[in-house]
Amino acid sequence: MYKKISARYVLGFDGTRHTLIEDGEVVFDGDSIVFVGRHYEGRVEEERDYGQSLVIPGLIDLDALADIDHLILDSWPAPDVAAGHLWSEDYFANRRRDVFTPSERATVREFALAQLALHGITTFMPIASEIHSSWAEGLDELVDMAETSRRIGLRGYLGPAYRSGVHVTTAAGGREVHFDEAWGLAGLRDAERFMDHAASLADPLVTGVLLPCRIETLSEELMRQTARIARERDALVRLHCLQSPLENELLQRSAGRGVLELLESTGLFGTRLLIPHGVVINGKDLAASSHGGPLDLLARHGVSIIHCPLTSFRYQKQLVSFDRFREAGVNLCLGTDSFPPDLVRGMDVGMHLTRLVEERPDAGALADYFDAATIGGARALGRADLGRLAPGMQADITVLSLGHFGDGVVEDPLRTLVLNGTARQVTDTFVAGQPVVVGGTLPGIDLQALRAEGQRLFDQMRAAYSVRDAQRRTPGELFPPAYPRAEVSTPVTVP
Repeated sequence: MYKKISARYVLGFDGTRHTLIEDGEVVFDGDSIVFVGRHYEGRVEEERDYGQSLVIPGLIDLDALADIDHLILDSWPAPDVAAGHLWSEDYFANRRRDVFTPSERATVREFALAQLALHGITTFMPIASEIHSSWAEGLDELVDMAETSRRIGLRGYLGPAYRSGVHVTTAAGGREVHFDEAWGLAGLRDAERFMDHAASLADPLVTGVLLPCRIETLSEELMRQTARIARERDALVRLHCLQSPLENELLQRSAGRGVLELLESTGLFGTRLLIPHGVVINGKDLAASSHGGPLDLLARHGVSIIHCPLTSFRYQKQLVSFDRFREAGVNLCLGTDSFPPDLVRGMDVGMHLTRLVEERPDAGALADYFDAATIGGARALGRADLGRLAPGMQADITVLSLGHFGDGVVEDPLRTLVLNGTARQVTDTFVAGQPVVVGGTLPGIDLQALRAEGQRLFDQMRAAYSVRDAQRRTPGELFPPAYPRAEVSTPVTVP
């Protein structure tokens, strides 16, 4: 069935770059786009005019929150309180458990994936916290998440997270990684089994990938086995590293080598590797892009960096810098990593962080950031048919309204959206030609009921931190409010 959508602004693709089409049209048949431009004269069975809106390629989030957010809890406490957010040694050795039942965990996933969809994400690769699990993620959990993703209609690159170690606060108040190699290898076996399951679905919206946890929580053997399986299956690998000086310190203790040396020696540099976040590399240092420097290594090995500007900013970090990585030939894509899963806000923050780093108002060009959210993500996935609105591409489409008075005046529609707006202006999305978000809602999902259940589960997760804390502090002590809560209900009068 031929469907046509039109809007005041459409971002098409001319074979080289995105181009703005005013009063544009997009026509698709089944899962593929057949026309982008103006004045389509072919047959159409269904059409919709979105008026004062911007139609863009579906956004690609390669570090997408698939959990209830934890940044709202752990991005701001003082160091002594923050230490209580990790597992204690006793909890690791004797008391670790799942905070959620399988059914509750499935609800958490639905809550998170619904948020992704409503923020205009059409393709995602998930990231979740393991702190409230007995270890990491298992096969059954990801099988269930795949079904949730299919039901909503998103394009998912999925796999269970696995690790052989976990960050622990010691009795002396220090930070270490404690290992249990058997759990790590079992997790890798689940990851392989999930890839087999994903292939058996024969669903183009579900692809199995390898998603090990942070590099300092992996043994060398687990890294080597991950690299071997990735090469044998030609599978994508996403590995969190190059994100904190602490990881190098911990790796020197456990392996006697740093991140880049381990990526080389374990064979991970020989895989289709994606790395969030890259913030420990100083791209302004000329040695970084010289032969053998970190940027040179990443570019030569075809590594994609998943930049998560909003989350990095909230954890007092920044990529140094987006422009330097691009100039060195490193493929850049975007992720959200935490709530809100808003790549519009992410682009805005990223642009301004780049300008602060480079000390130039023309640094961090919007076009480069938007390319990262679309073309760069598609390149990281090896999908030349995603991230673009052009004939032959997949009909993955996001529609954002620019019609509210609060949006202000429109100069350039994309710049107006990013500087003045957020991804909450998404009204509709399509994935492989099928509607996902319709009129700002998700058909078949009671969002108010899901929000209420999400709040209940968040409160349950928050309370469980006390069990893991070495000092057994209360949630009120671990997460003090911005202002103290009133102890009385009587009204306060002003003299």
